Amino acid sequence: MTSRHSRQSFLGPGSDELLAKTKVGIVGLCGGGSHVAQQLAHIGIGRFVVSDFDLPDETNQNRMVGLMHRHLHSGEEPPPKCSVIKELIHGINPKADVCVVESKWEMEPSRFKDCKVLFGCVDSYLARNDLERIARRYLIPFIDVGMDVHGDDQNFFITGQVILSIPGFACMRCMGFLTEERLAAEARDYGLAGSRPQVIWPNGVLASTAVGKFMAMLTTWGPPRSPSLYTQYDGNRDILSDDSRIEALSLEHRLCPHFPIGASLGDLFKPGLNES
Repeated sequence: MTSRHSRQSFLGPGSDELLAKTKVGIVGLCGGGSHVAQQLAHIGIGRFVVSDFDLPDETNQNRMVGLMHRHLHSGEEPPPKCSVIKELIHGINPKADVCVVESKWEMEPSRFKDCKVLFGCVDSYLARNDLERIARRYLIPFIDVGMDVHGDDQNFFITGQVILSIPGFACMRCMGFLTEERLAAEARDYGLAGSRPQVIWPNGVLASTAVGKFMAMLTTWGPPRSPSLYTQYDGNRDILSDDSRIEALSLEHRLCPHFPIGASLGDLFKPGLNES
């Protein structure tokens, strides 16, 4: 084990080689995704597929790790968020292999098919639904990271969640997080909500929790255990807790009826690929 990894040798024999070979996907690179990328780079993950089609602006500086003043005030158009995160990762580990998807991830879903995990750090239920579907298609664990600030002009509440969706077992529909009503309401009201409040510290808490769930699956430290499927965050009381519905419904080991193993696996068909 190299000196770089000596303080995390408890992760298991050969963990540095394992981490260097591991490939992860991250979709959404601002609040939550930038934290996830930074932490995984420090841990020693060696291969990344990062996706965000957006350009950063000053409103992102309150929460996007790696976004510097120079990126926004050089007199030129700022670099894409993907490029900012690639620079962040390479600043920590110059040897990391970082594949960037600057278009919408849906245009290149096969980039993620050999990832060990797919982190979704997106804002909408619709985007989460699509990401979980592609993760199930490629039999990849999907970890959703999300937070919200809501309330009136005098009382605000910070909430969030980290959800682990493992192929074959409970999905976000089984857990009651994704519902047809929520998806339909969001599709109906698309574009009406405006910008949602976001701050850096809840994103950091949730991203750390998400990375912890992944490391519990990937490495051998500690006694054998299953990471919690659904962790809730109460940012007003600084509390992380398991969602009580998971245990009440015995979802941890129940097979998922929405995405049966063996159904709809492999690459999606793209018009023109099979045309001569």
